[in-house]
Amino acid sequence: MSANVLPAYAAVALDRAAEALRNGELVIVPTDTVYGVAAALSRPDAVEKIYQAKGRRPDKPIALLVDRLEDVEQVAVQIPECARILMKEFWPGGLTIVLQSKPNVPAAVTAGGPTVAVRMPNHPVPRGLIRRLGEPLPTTSANRSNQPSPVNVAEALHDLGFAVAIALDAGPAPGGVESTVIDVTVTPPVVYRVGAISVDQIERALGRPVERPRV
Repeated sequence: MSANVLPAYAAVALDRAAEALRNGELVIVPTDTVYGVAAALSRPDAVEKIYQAKGRRPDKPIALLVDRLEDVEQVAVQIPECARILMKEFWPGGLTIVLQSKPNVPAAVTAGGPTVAVRMPNHPVPRGLIRRLGEPLPTTSANRSNQPSPVNVAEALHDLGFAVAIALDAGPAPGGVESTVIDVTVTPPVVYRVGAISVDQIERALGRPVERPRV
């Protein structure tokens, strides 16, 4: 497969990307952190393709990008108060929040676990794509596993161009750093990965300490 590279802000780009996703194909999308590779939530078979393309371990879940709080409610059992505080403070932006998953979320997204990770990106392209699909967007960094996350479409194509139908080019990713990941299903909340948002920022927002990543 040879990826079709489209200017992300072209009139037809999102429509064509949405159509490809509905057809079970993969799409490279820009975000506010790094470039990602996405599949349709309603096509678990396509989500499995992400694992195959990246060489990703099957026990590593894939986060969902959202456009609205209602998107989170589609996939999470509940949104605890600490999650709402973090969403208000850091969304849209570089914080991924782990919540209890509803049973309807495909196992390909959760890696068969009880939780689902969600993030609202501060970028119009993935959010426009989510609105066209009417569902959250399973997305992870568009690189082979254990390789650097891509900050432009050329780097993403270098790693995964063979596996995707369309690549949306919006220029360099403005953040260039992956999101921070925090699990709020446990007490205290646990930060699994530090990225765009620091642990200090999270603790100030919550007014209490969280468990920091083990080195």
